[in-house]
Amino acid sequence: MYEKIRPLLFKLDAELAHYLGTSAARMAQALNTQFLESIYDYGHGALGQRLWGLNFPNPVGLAAGMDKNARLIPFWETIGCGFVEVGSVSARPARGNKRPRAFRLPEDRALINRMGLNNQGADKIARRIQKLAGKRSVPLGINLAKTNDDAIIGDAGVEDFRRSFERLAPIADYIALNISCPNTTDGKTFEDPEALHALLRILFGERQRLGLKVPMLVKLAPPPTPKVIFDSLVEEIVEVSLSYGVQGFIATNTTSDRQFLTSSPAALERIGRGGLSGAPLAQRSTQLVRYLYRRTGGTVPIIGVGGIDSAETAYAKLRAGASLVQLYTGLVYEGPGLVRRIKEGLVHLFEQDGHSSIRHVIGTDA
Repeated sequence: MYEKIRPLLFKLDAELAHYLGTSAARMAQALNTQFLESIYDYGHGALGQRLWGLNFPNPVGLAAGMDKNARLIPFWETIGCGFVEVGSVSARPARGNKRPRAFRLPEDRALINRMGLNNQGADKIARRIQKLAGKRSVPLGINLAKTNDDAIIGDAGVEDFRRSFERLAPIADYIALNISCPNTTDGKTFEDPEALHALLRILFGERQRLGLKVPMLVKLAPPPTPKVIFDSLVEEIVEVSLSYGVQGFIATNTTSDRQFLTSSPAALERIGRGGLSGAPLAQRSTQLVRYLYRRTGGTVPIIGVGGIDSAETAYAKLRAGASLVQLYTGLVYEGPGLVRRIKEGLVHLFEQDGHSSIRHVIGTDA
């Protein structure tokens, strides 16, 4: 069905198409989840695992950015996601950047966005999630980011993170810290090791004060090249994260560079700045997954995201060392049926390679 609708959606502005798509999903969510389940339901024992004390029925999840305001959690569960990550959420509501701010690159199966972390704020989103208490069937991650406001920098930025953490951590199954979003004026502030020290010190202190054990993950930017070359900054970020007890990494965020694209320079110039996601990041994110797996000796779960649009690309992330994978751009190009196709394809690939469980796959190519 999506194959028939996609040409029409792609004639529209990318943000408008996203709004129409999510509106249709909200309607379907409200009217008939059993019908959706009959189309998308697929489970297999080989796909399940337990991480951070949580049961993941399958490794295919939703990446942050698709459901910023946590409006569609039941829908993502119904189409078969093994976990859902909402956000990014900030302490204060934010409108984001001026439109247009979302663009497709069909030649590259990619997206560029400069949404500017638009969201309804921690209080409103927390209330929405709390209404689903006892009704969710898969783990929920909440991605936190600093409010997009040029006046919130330094200590004020840390306090902004603390406020959203205080509000949302008690109702999350895991917290993802978005320290690497390229779509705000101050960009990658918390990728500076000293700034990251300050942030983690406050947040881990807050977690202790609240008496929580919620797992905390750090989301990293992609490396500049698909080759296994990493500068000292990446190592410092990982070292700082591990020293505070960060329990996982997400690899990777979008990138502000325009490497490895076939789209015309003129088209890229018209679009301007923003975070690139999709197929061009596949190899780069996989290499970062591999680096993190080696660096941690496979002891810290990794979520692989970037260019996953098939069972094969998901399998590559798992073999590089990811325990879980996330979808965003792939859903735009392939539709909701992609979740089931990846799960079915992974089971086939497991069997083809003689693996009876996902646990036997993770890190086999690291």
